[in-house]
Amino acid sequence: MCVGCGRCIATCNFDAISNAVDADSGILNRRMAEYAKAVVQGRPQFHISIVNQVSPCCDCHGENDAAVVPDIGMFASFDPVALDKACIDAVNAAPVIASSVLGQCDHAAHDHFTSIHPTTDWRGQIRHAEAIGLGSGEYELITL
Repeated sequence: MCVGCGRCIATCNFDAISNAVDADSGILNRRMAEYAKAVVQGRPQFHISIVNQVSPCCDCHGENDAAVVPDIGMFASFDPVALDKACIDAVNAAPVIASSVLGQCDHAAHDHFTSIHPTTDWRGQIRHAEAIGLGSGEYELITL
């Protein structure tokens, strides 16, 4: 019955569930792009993301920590991949909250996501989403 969403792993407080030895976060990232495409394909769509209280882990983690960057704002696009990439770029360009988990990391590369989760390649999800035709990581940011 598993659909590969990873929610059970993220929410289990006892580490009773884990990925198979040969599984990695890249598989989960690719599946999320594929599931998103299945939902929007052939349908009119418009996407909105609110980038505030950016936490070090997925919001589904009950033990999540405080925000790692200041609140950034609202983004919108007809292209979900461009929207995700714009949000990622904005977070990476934001100053780090010194008292946060990220403030305690070595973030010389200015990739906040990789600094917090060095074994997870968020770029893989963007690449796969582009490859399957979900959208494009290219965007023009219009600030209002």
